[in-house]
Amino acid sequence: MSASKPKIADDLAESERIILESVDRFLDRHVRPHVMRLEHGDIYPEEIVERMKELGLFGAIIPTEYGGLGLSATTYAKIIERISSVWMSISGIINSHLIMAHIVAKMGTEEQRREFLPRFATGELRGGLALTEPDCGTDLQAIRTTAVRNGDHYVVNGTKTWISNGIKGSCFALLVKTDPSAQPRHKGMSMFLAVKGEGFSVSRKLEKLGYKGIDSAELVFNDYRIPASRLIGGVEGHGMACAISGLELGRINVAARGVGIAQAALDEAVRYSQQRKTFGKPICEHQAIAMKLADMATRTAASRLLVRQAAEAFDRGERCDYEAGMAKLFATETAVENSLEAMRIHGGYGYSKEFPVERLYRDAPLLVIGEGTNEIQRIVIAKRLIERNRI
Repeated sequence: MSASKPKIADDLAESERIILESVDRFLDRHVRPHVMRLEHGDIYPEEIVERMKELGLFGAIIPTEYGGLGLSATTYAKIIERISSVWMSISGIINSHLIMAHIVAKMGTEEQRREFLPRFATGELRGGLALTEPDCGTDLQAIRTTAVRNGDHYVVNGTKTWISNGIKGSCFALLVKTDPSAQPRHKGMSMFLAVKGEGFSVSRKLEKLGYKGIDSAELVFNDYRIPASRLIGGVEGHGMACAISGLELGRINVAARGVGIAQAALDEAVRYSQQRKTFGKPICEHQAIAMKLADMATRTAASRLLVRQAAEAFDRGERCDYEAGMAKLFATETAVENSLEAMRIHGGYGYSKEFPVERLYRDAPLLVIGEGTNEIQRIVIAKRLIERNRI
């Protein structure tokens, strides 16, 4: 048995290498040449999405038995890092979608898996996670969207906001209250697979500082009827558990995005600091700049290791809100710090739209807010730290 383990590990490593090389080629040929135009025009990348379908990225972590690639979270995080180092926006097109798929794979009924996962894997059905509301973000138990049972359907009313893929997507993991009076509140929460149809509309596209190209939207449900068979897990009251399960993967993804942004900022700074000269030598040879580069490189490497630790815990099937929280906190703060330092190293050129640094600077702040603010991550980390070290 022991002799076979190195062979299995070698096979997995080779498989991962092939996948990552395919992603790199895709980014170099089909994304990098078009980023500036799509980003500055806030244009949805239709052709890139079709290429992503062909690569199987919409089924990246969906089990192979349902038509997906069956990748580990560890490999998936490496893919997201690579994508985000080129253009973070397209990582969001698959991330929200795959959180929904993960929830179905883990919490759904077998009938729901068979009906939806193969269509998610091909990108035929694409979408995301519908949690946030106009008056509710971090405190998910305060949502107001309701679903009331009516025969073999539920009738949904309410509004969701800041929903990624809201316009172009067609199916969403929708968090609702099925029992608004339940105490504790989470026991009255459920999650449905909501496919667009009558009573389900997009009220508006939300304009953003960064994260351009991807559609962030407000969704409105007005007497929207949804079959009871689309209640994830088939039982009411499990909505918060579904959301938490999805957010663990989401936080690993956002942390990986942070590493991608941080690495891109570092790469741009290293390149420019060797080209730009002041006082007769490249600015990388000035101690002030050299120290910035050293700190940027160290933060990036540490962030990458934290993401790997969280992804490996996820792959082992362990509860990993502690590891994912640390990775998300540190990697996203690193993205913000590195993007600012890269801008300062570039000087006036860092403020110009002709260079990618200004885009990195605009994209990075989203990461410290999305998938649970970094303030919340600190609370989660501290709580789990005490739980693991009771005296």
